[in-house]
Amino acid sequence: VQFVESGGGSVQPGGSLRLTCITSGFTFSRSVMYWHRQVLGKSRQWVARINDGRGQRNYADFVKDRFIISRDDDKNTVYLQMNNLQPEDTGTYWCNRYPPGPWGQGTQVIVSI
Repeated sequence: VQFVESGGGSVQPGGSLRLTCITSGFTFSRSVMYWHRQVLGKSRQWVARINDGRGQRNYADFVKDRFIISRDDDKNTVYLQMNNLQPEDTGTYWCNRYPPGPWGQGTQVIVSI
């Protein structure tokens, strides 16, 4: 089981980024997928979830209406479109499945003026 995250970077407040997570080693199309993050002063936290099948989505309150999780089962890939980024979104972002596999290296997001 492997997760490779990319797409992070440095943006100004109000900017956007699209994170990508390429997965391998398990049946992606049958897996619930998550994005998590760790921001300054906090432990790793759940950000967004997308179910398999019909792909129902759920979001943590602090990203609702700003972030969009999606998946491409043909590519074994999950995405996180992040809009209206704010400084408090600065941190490292990871994807994982349920039940969790080994964590990837994550991708760094920096939001600053």
